[in-house]
Amino acid sequence: MELTYIPLLAVLVSLAAVPFILLSSNKPNLREFWTIAAGIIKFLLVLTLLPSALDGETVSITLLEIAPNLPLVLEADSFGVFFAIIASGLWIFTSFYSIGYMRGHHETKQTRYFASFAVCLSSTIGIAFAGNLLTFIIFYEMLTLATYPLVIHSENKKAIAAGRKYLTYTLTAGLLLIAAAGITYSITGTLDFQAGGIFGDVELSQSMAITIFLLFLGGVGVKAGIMPLHSWLPSAMAAPTPVSALLHAVAVVKSGVFGVIRVVGFIFGPDVMASFGLNEILMILAGFTIIVASLLAFAQDNLKRRLAYSTVGHLSYIVLGTALLTETGLIGSIMHISTHATMKITLFFCAGAIMVNLHKKNISNMNGIAKVMPWTMGAFTIGSMGLAGIPPINGFVSKWYLGAGVLDGGMMLPLLILIISGLLNVGYFFPIIHRAYFKKGGSELEGHTEASPFMVVPLTGTAVLSVLFGVYPDLFFNFFDLATEIASTIF
Repeated sequence: MELTYIPLLAVLVSLAAVPFILLSSNKPNLREFWTIAAGIIKFLLVLTLLPSALDGETVSITLLEIAPNLPLVLEADSFGVFFAIIASGLWIFTSFYSIGYMRGHHETKQTRYFASFAVCLSSTIGIAFAGNLLTFIIFYEMLTLATYPLVIHSENKKAIAAGRKYLTYTLTAGLLLIAAAGITYSITGTLDFQAGGIFGDVELSQSMAITIFLLFLGGVGVKAGIMPLHSWLPSAMAAPTPVSALLHAVAVVKSGVFGVIRVVGFIFGPDVMASFGLNEILMILAGFTIIVASLLAFAQDNLKRRLAYSTVGHLSYIVLGTALLTETGLIGSIMHISTHATMKITLFFCAGAIMVNLHKKNISNMNGIAKVMPWTMGAFTIGSMGLAGIPPINGFVSKWYLGAGVLDGGMMLPLLILIISGLLNVGYFFPIIHRAYFKKGGSELEGHTEASPFMVVPLTGTAVLSVLFGVYPDLFFNFFDLATEIASTIF
């Protein structure tokens, strides 16, 4: 098999599983076999692209040419492979977790759930391997539509309202992205991603540069959770917890920050960003989002909503690192895509296990739960410490490079924002841990033990990965080497 076809096969494999999932609706074990098999095959296909990505080589396949110089093309560069490994790898964990959650919570419409999940993962890999803006937009909108059935899964008033809000924000963002792409094509004659940007050889006025950038920012900033474009994300917590875990901690929101880095590094480029002061706009919005989202997290008693606001803040760590326009800062930004993914998916897994096992959603009701769910709360503690930047968990690595990137740029205010945010992370996570371990639980905890192994094993696994990647960032997948390769090509 030629390596050229691997990006296409990686996109198609979970789409191919959808008919089998639908046909197996009356046989849950078989239905979930197709889900897990597709996840493993997709992950293995993506891994075959890792050696070429580490060598700085690009694997591409042109699907068709819509117009002259306007093809649909899949291109597995270092950045795409980095993102695809994270999304496809964590889908396997989420597939096993979903079995425990959906059965333990006695959810209806499980076949629709697993089928929609498969389409979402194909869309995410399509985003990762999009070789130009046109291909990116098609998979970006496909992800929006495929996520909608998952957001409204319970079909109650709250879920339907959340779904409506989600579509309003994300479809509007898609229109802004299309407008930005149209103007870009009319000026440059291309929509191809190019490390260092495609605007470097054209004349742009200040007003035109700002206009195009704001259109792009509106397009990718919604899924990146940049304030004030963020409010769909806490509302989308009405979805089942596995949806929150993968799509709102990994796939959907990470496609947003992935898009931000594509726009900054591969459309505008560092030189154009700096010459028009576009990075300053991005830096202000990111800094504001980090602090305000962290403060709002304190006010949430519902655990998933607190995690949602934490996600909003941590996504803007990635945006801030990109806006610094320093190579070290960009390494930290790219690394935080992977480190935040393993830590936050762990925390959402824990929230779901607590809800299914103990029927508790609010933090104020979680006194003493560590005594009956020690593995779950142990994993929660690891994820919380990592997000606060405490070594040896992987969040420390990405935050260290973000801080170093700030110093490389000679800027002190972003460093202050990172320090304050780290303290705020401690402030809104550690009271949960204290309550679970050191406050006496009620009689309702009697007779309870851990949740299903289908839930506990995945959440323990992602917590262990968070520690392993903190001790050795290049373990298994060479994430740090990939991040360095990506940053060096852009600069």
